[in-house]
Parts: sequence; C-alpha cells; structure tokens
Amino acid sequence: MLVKKVLAEVGDVVLDGEHLTLSQIEAVCRSRAKVSIAGGMKERLLASRNVVQKALEREEVVYGITTGFGKFSEVFISSEDRLQLQRNLILSHAGGVGEPFPREVVRGIILLRINALLRGFSGVRLELVNLLVGMLNADICPLIPCQGSVGASGDLAPLAHLGLTVIGEGEVLHNGVGIPAKNALESAGLTPLVLEAKEGLALVNGTCAMASMAVLALQDAVKLAKTADIAGAMSLEALMGTDRFLHPLVQVARPFPGQSATAENLTRMVRGSKLIETHRKCQKVQDAYSLRCMPQVHGTVKETIRQVRSVLEVEVNAATDNPLIFPEEELIISAGNFHGQPLSMACDILKIGLTILSNISERRVDRLMNPDLSGLPAFLAEKGGMNSGLMLAQYTAASLVAENKILASPSSVDSIPTSAQQEDFVSMGTTAARHARQVVKNLESVLAIEILAAAQGLDFRRPSSFGPGTEAAHRTVREAVPHLKEDRIVALDIEKVGKVIRSGALVRSVESVTGPLEVS
Repeated sequence: MLVKKVLAEVGDVVLDGEHLTLSQIEAVCRSRAKVSIAGGMKERLLASRNVVQKALEREEVVYGITTGFGKFSEVFISSEDRLQLQRNLILSHAGGVGEPFPREVVRGIILLRINALLRGFSGVRLELVNLLVGMLNADICPLIPCQGSVGASGDLAPLAHLGLTVIGEGEVLHNGVGIPAKNALESAGLTPLVLEAKEGLALVNGTCAMASMAVLALQDAVKLAKTADIAGAMSLEALMGTDRFLHPLVQVARPFPGQSATAENLTRMVRGSKLIETHRKCQKVQDAYSLRCMPQVHGTVKETIRQVRSVLEVEVNAATDNPLIFPEEELIISAGNFHGQPLSMACDILKIGLTILSNISERRVDRLMNPDLSGLPAFLAEKGGMNSGLMLAQYTAASLVAENKILASPSSVDSIPTSAQQEDFVSMGTTAARHARQVVKNLESVLAIEILAAAQGLDFRRPSSFGPGTEAAHRTVREAVPHLKEDRIVALDIEKVGKVIRSGALVRSVESVTGPLEVS
C-alpha cells in the first residue's frame, strides 16, 4: 500500500537533466517508479554528439576520445582502435570488490547516470540513454561491488560495472540471484551496445554511486530527525521533565531555524500533558542536557540536513563527465566536474550530525533505565531481578553509538594518489556515502530502542494522560509491541519498532494530531 501511495504522489518521472528532485529519486529507487525522457532531448544529444564526430574527423587530440586514460592521456589512439578503447575501458575499470550494492542504490546509480547524460555535455548517442532507461524500467540491476571507488574521476569502478551490462557483460540481479547480463537484456527485449568514441568514458566518469547513496541517506535522515523529536518527547514525559526550555522567548534569544523548529515540534507533541504538569509542583529546577538541550542539539542536525540537501539538489542535476562538450561553442573542455569533494564533505557532515542524534538518544535511554535518575523501575522491568527488562537494549544502543563515532570520522580529509600521480588528490566520497548509510541504519536502531524504552516508561506513568503527539506515538508503538511484563526476546521488539519507524507509520501517526513536524 505504501509503494502504491508513493507512486500515486510522484507518478512517472520525466527526465530532462535539469529538474530531477530528491523525492523523485527515492520513488524510482524504492518504489520502482517508471522513467521517460522529456521531449527535445534527441536534438540536445545529437548536437553534443556532432561535436565529438567533428573532433574525430579532424583527428584532434582529445582526452579519452583519441587518447588513453589517466596517465595514458599522452598516448594517441588510432582511429581503427577507438571502439576497442571504449570497451577496454569498461573491462579494465570494472575492478570493484565487496558485497554488491543494494537494489535501491543501483537503481539510483542508473537514474543519475541517465539524468547527467541528458544534460547534453557528454557527447553520447540517444541509443545509449535509451538502453539505460530500458534497463531501469525493466528493473535490470547490475551486480555492482560496493568497494573500490576513491571518488575522484567519479565512481570509476562502480560505474564500470554498470557499463558491463550495457555491453552485455557481467551479471545482473534477477529474483535475488545473479544471472548473465546478456540473458537479462534479451529477456527484456533490449540489445547490448557497441560503445562508440567517448561513450565508455561518459559512462564511468561521474559521481552517481556516491550521489545515489547520499540521496537515500538524506531522505532517511529527514524521517529520523522527526523520529528523534518524537522519541525525545516520549522520554521527556516518561521522565516527568519540564517544558520550560521550550518557551518561545528562549528560541527568539538564539534564533537558529533548526532550534526553533525542534522546540515547536516538541511543544506541539507534549502540549497539555498531565505528566508535564506534575513537574510544575516538584522541587526540580531544570532537567539534564539530553532533555533540556534537545532544541539546540536536534536543531543543529536539522541545519546540517538542510545544508546537505542544498548540495544534493545541485549534484543530481549536474554534468559530472570529463571532458565536457559544449555544442553552441563547439568546445571540448577537460576539467574536474567528476570530483566527489562536494558530496564527500556533505556525507561527512551528515554522518556526524546523525551520530550526534544517536549519542543524545542513548543518553536518554540510560536515564530511562536508571532508577536513581528516572524514578521508574530499574531497567523498566516488572519484578526486577527475576526479569532484566530492557537492560541489554541499552547495551546495544551503546554499541551502535560507539560504532557511529568511528564511522563519523571524516573521509573527505583523506586522499591517496592514483594513476601514477595523474590523479593526485581524491575525495573518498563513496566511502563517506557508504558510512553515512550505515550511520543511518544504526541511528534507526538506537531511536527504536529509545522509543521502546520510553513507551515502557510511559506505561508506568498511567493513568496520567500524555500530550497529543506522545499519546499517538505511544499508541502506535503498542500496536506493534505489547508492554513488557516479563522477559522476552528484546531483539524482536527492537526490530518491530524499527519497522514502524522505517515505514513512516510513527511519524504519520504523530503528524495526524500535531500537523507536519518541521525539519528544515
């Protein structure tokens, strides 16, 4: 039902190289929305291709068209060898290792390569773009190893593995298993291509692998930023905290948009809570930082998400090829748009931000478990001692947070020269993107643990009523996982809550009573 809903909202995606949105990318990657090419693209591609043809006719020395690649750019390639040159490029550069990328990432890679080629700066034929569109719509997903890109001349190794399918080599994913690419193309009525001058290079130069992962990580991050606010609101009430720190005057005094958005989200979720009211009569003056500083901490991550979004919105509609073809000026220019530095830094700050959300969430989990801090039963257990309750859930959260701190180490500050020093400064953007996706998964589990713990804590606070958002969240969690009366397999409960988060059901249930939760 969720897939059909997404498709209904987005519909088929029409590509023109300039107007692709992040929501459309997610729909193609995860809901298998179909794609088509906008009108006028044939003429744009033909104009670019004609510039390449003229350079060939004049026997000009042009990188990757009449020369070798990388350090071999000084080697001139004769006309009779140029088709073999493009094929050799694909074969030699398909050197990735490791587990294959998930299907959703591969679909994003194909989509973004199509969109980049449609900018008309790559000099490829319409036949190549049409084949990629056919592959995507037939859900033919090349087996692309996830390791091997340094993110400099783009994602050379991953995109070369995509190129293998284009020429009928390699394997693709079909019903969960690998089958020969040639067989998959044939079953879909598609024919492999013999790549012409520039086309192999146009396939492998680009940031599509890191960009695909980055977009999906960002889309997940938006959902998790809202989820973190929901988890925080639930913990605030379970711990009988005060809402004074949410006062609008506090936010006016330090007017960061993310801080204000977080304070507003929390206010709408807990407004009218009887548990919050009880704090007004107690002796506690203020709460711990993990509660009181949610607007400042969660809000900063929201600012980070906004910054990353601005980078990706440019990148997914950019020409990241080399050399670039400019038909109107009849120019072929070697440059560096393939370099992944913008994405590398964006993924680094994203994973740092999400790691911070996991850090503060785990601290709230610890407070919920500790009877000296919470006023709740130790480890939220009924008949503690006989039952251990959610003790080990906090261990798991601590482990995931520790892993996130390692993964958050920036990749963008590293560089190892390649191609005999010709490519002497690289971005490591694909590593940054891979790590960002893992941080997303870890954060989801940490938030699931906090929500599980907070729901258990709220159970002990009955019969008091909660705020409208907290009530909705608690009800949604309890529909998936019952109150923990005696010990059971905690991992199953964590996964059930994780599924509620991933599906968007938790956010939707809260927003149905509070209105949209703001991220940026």
